[in-house]
Amino acid sequence: MSVSLHQQIRVGAYVAKQTLMGRKKYPLVLFLEPLFRCNLACPGCGKIDYPAPILNKRLSVQECLDAVDECGAPVVAIPGGEPLIHKEIGEIVEGIVARKKFVSLCTNALLLEKKLDLFKPSPFLFFSVHLDGLEEEHDHAVDQKGTFKIAVKAIKAAQDRGFQVNVNATIFDNMTAKQVADYLDFATDLGVGISISPGYAYERAEDKEHFLSREKTKNLFRDIFKIGKERGREWNLSHSSLFLNFLAGNEEYMCTPWGSPTRNVFGWQKPCYLLGEGYVSSFKELMETTDWDSYGTGKYEKCSNCMAHCGYEPTAAMDAVKNPFKMFKIPNMFKIATEGPMAPEIDLSNARPAEDVHEKLVDAEMSKIEAEKKARKERAEAAA
Repeated sequence: MSVSLHQQIRVGAYVAKQTLMGRKKYPLVLFLEPLFRCNLACPGCGKIDYPAPILNKRLSVQECLDAVDECGAPVVAIPGGEPLIHKEIGEIVEGIVARKKFVSLCTNALLLEKKLDLFKPSPFLFFSVHLDGLEEEHDHAVDQKGTFKIAVKAIKAAQDRGFQVNVNATIFDNMTAKQVADYLDFATDLGVGISISPGYAYERAEDKEHFLSREKTKNLFRDIFKIGKERGREWNLSHSSLFLNFLAGNEEYMCTPWGSPTRNVFGWQKPCYLLGEGYVSSFKELMETTDWDSYGTGKYEKCSNCMAHCGYEPTAAMDAVKNPFKMFKIPNMFKIATEGPMAPEIDLSNARPAEDVHEKLVDAEMSKIEAEKKARKERAEAAA
């Protein structure tokens, strides 16, 4: 796997410490969204469907650093929106790196080459460039031609400047196993780490037709890994082998939503990065008041087909600490079973129905914005 030994040791020590302290719920990766505004409108994305006043909101540098300190996770992912639009993104990253947290700065790379001077190479920083396949598949996924070439050019420029670069791909059902394998070959030859995950079925996504079911995901990844074995390619996958084994249908995992808590312009998001069902003002409140048992595959309809890395990679990491011999049995992709029976699937028949809370949450945030705007106006008038 392409995660650095430095990061493996620090994160492994953190997980071992939490386990020894008897903590059952603890964060591994903080998802810090300093804004929702983006410079693309990908059809499979459900993160940017908000009114302009919400898209114009930003977390301040201090709010971001307070979230990092409050949460305590060893890894901080900065998605969006497009983080490079944030005028203070350089200061945010610098502050997190100074805390010796591993920072994954997610970007579509349209602005990356222009913004490189805002950052300094560090073993705690890597750019995670969104690249959903090779040129034709990627440009189709983001609905804009030319973005693949811009992203690859920016990746090479960042590498030349000494930065660590990862690519992350969201896989939908319109890609074949061969297309994915060809993409993995390309990314490995490019010298980048690779994160890969089946797309989550966002209820607000424009394109709802191409999300993968769990059955399709497992069969697709078995076929992908078969091709990898046939080609003898050791792809630079930035995942634990147990998570990859799960994608191939060989692990009976439940997700760990508290493993990847999310802080964004609304607050701390319940219950996870992919699912916004409510917001609270502190990490402590998030951990103590979220009804964790009511979410997850088999428990809630919106979670039915999810096999995303943000929910299941923490499960795999905790499994590795509890059962280290499993890691020895499956040290890499070549040991993952791609034939034979799969692990039992989770029963979906008792999942509670999906609740539509989006409009309610948006209305509440818009009311808050209006109240803040009114208060600012009144203060200005009083001072005049």
